[in-house]
Amino acid sequence: MTQPLRGRTIVVTRPRAQATRLADWIAEQGGEPVIFPLLEITPLADPAPLQAAIVRLGNYSLAIFISPNAVDFSLPAILASQGWPSGLRAVAIGQSSVALLARYGIGNALAPVDRFDSEALLELPEMQRVCVAGKRVLIFRGNGGRELLADTLRERGAEVDEVSCYQRSAPADAAPLQALWRSGQLDALTISSSEGLRNLVDLLDAPARSFLRSTPMFVPHQRIAELAQALAMQRVILTGAADAGIIAALRTHDWQRS
Repeated sequence: MTQPLRGRTIVVTRPRAQATRLADWIAEQGGEPVIFPLLEITPLADPAPLQAAIVRLGNYSLAIFISPNAVDFSLPAILASQGWPSGLRAVAIGQSSVALLARYGIGNALAPVDRFDSEALLELPEMQRVCVAGKRVLIFRGNGGRELLADTLRERGAEVDEVSCYQRSAPADAAPLQALWRSGQLDALTISSSEGLRNLVDLLDAPARSFLRSTPMFVPHQRIAELAQALAMQRVILTGAADAGIIAALRTHDWQRS
């Protein structure tokens, strides 16, 4: 069997719970995956705001889940407390979240099918003013993050509440990656979020940042690519969406020229 990644060490920077599929594929193709999450995902220290939102869940028309983590850190508590309200429509940013919702028994979730970001969700007919004006919307998310989705829905007349159901934080240091660069053993990185890329740059010392700028970086979204280029990254490869897009780009990349 052809193994296009044989001898290549590739860093997977997704949160640990979402890194397995891509890392396993890299290994199957002969590569050496290094899982190094650039976002650490942990439960909230204070679950009271989430519990309060769950009590009010039946008052909403739409519940939007920003990520698979938002599903995993909210659905167990929802189902244990009261079950899923019959009149509540689940909405997700991406198809991974749709599949995860289905595993929890929540079907018919609304989500984009081509691009997986807030902009794509906001383009859906069901998210236009005529459909959302006057409706109550609850967004399940991590701490911080972009406000585009909530702000736009409010501009369209929706009453929007947001609740954090997990905590995001940067890793303490990037010593494992810096050691790989110094020894010439790091061939590429996959970067799945703009926040993660900023975290990485902030963690690195000056020599490692120089290595980063010249290392192939596979990113699945135009917004991440634009940030990488603004940060002077020299070898940014824009892939298709999600893991499938990254896998396709890794498979066809000309490693001999890297």
